[in-house]
Amino acid sequence: MAIKALQRSAIGPARVFEVAPDVACLELPIVNVCFIGERLARDRGWVLVDAGMPTSGHSIVREAERRFGPGARPSAIVLTHGHFDHAGSVRSLAERWDVPVYAHRLEAPYLTGRSDYPPADPTVGGGAMARVASRFFPRSPIDLGPRLRLLNEDGSLPGMAGWRWIHTPGHTPGHVSLFRDADRVLIAGDAFVTMRQESLISVLTRRQEVSRPPAYFTPDWESSRDSLQELARLDPAIAATGHGIPMFGIQLHSELEALARYFDDEIPRHGRYVDQPALADERGIVRVPPPVFDPLPPLVLSLGVLAILGTKLLRGSPVRRPALLRG
Repeated sequence: MAIKALQRSAIGPARVFEVAPDVACLELPIVNVCFIGERLARDRGWVLVDAGMPTSGHSIVREAERRFGPGARPSAIVLTHGHFDHAGSVRSLAERWDVPVYAHRLEAPYLTGRSDYPPADPTVGGGAMARVASRFFPRSPIDLGPRLRLLNEDGSLPGMAGWRWIHTPGHTPGHVSLFRDADRVLIAGDAFVTMRQESLISVLTRRQEVSRPPAYFTPDWESSRDSLQELARLDPAIAATGHGIPMFGIQLHSELEALARYFDDEIPRHGRYVDQPALADERGIVRVPPPVFDPLPPLVLSLGVLAILGTKLLRGSPVRRPALLRG
């Protein structure tokens, strides 16, 4: 099985990866979304999985109409989870298309305005995305109101015959991954990703590697391990993830198996949720462990103080004339 990459443009959403005849992965800034349905499926003949960033709506609509026809609307939107980079445009798209949005019942509190997600953990390390950028990522809920529907408990998916959802918590309480047994295609969301999401260099270069879920937004490492191992047992032939280029074949098999076997080595050595997970139920977050020491704010503060003192010293120094100009 091969993945065909279609180059679209050098700026913005650059590529569409055809991971199966009826499955395409659109690469957006930071995150990916998936289209499920045969080409030219027309109105209500396809499903959107995840909805990208708050600024992703136009790109998603443009690609949907290119694939399925002008004005083509999905029959449903399915969310792997509700983080801002996966559900950022879901409300505007659901209203535009007049379509229901499906998610796991444990994800509902974050999609009905009831609960924030746990705070990000910039102390996990791994690169600038974790140490710096994650501090500014939003974690507030959205409210989809009556458009939100809960996934069927039997594992079936609306408008996706032959697919089933698998509860893969850890990155979020109600995270789900989607799997089609017939050809072993996996849409993993952020249960694992195919780039080192904590590293800005990895994000910019798109270097392929099977990697842990984004560590700065993962509040339950034990559940993440169990979820990853369950997906590895499926032995997917191809995997499209929330971040990174889809992977297939021997590289996917060997790297996913290795990550499942040695997952404990990938758990950060230091972090807010390393020793204690955040606890959640149908109401949302119940308990969050206290923050751990974060060295960056005091370092930035110290550098700022030094810069101010240095500026004042320079301004207060007398201006000496060159020796040749002295009387």
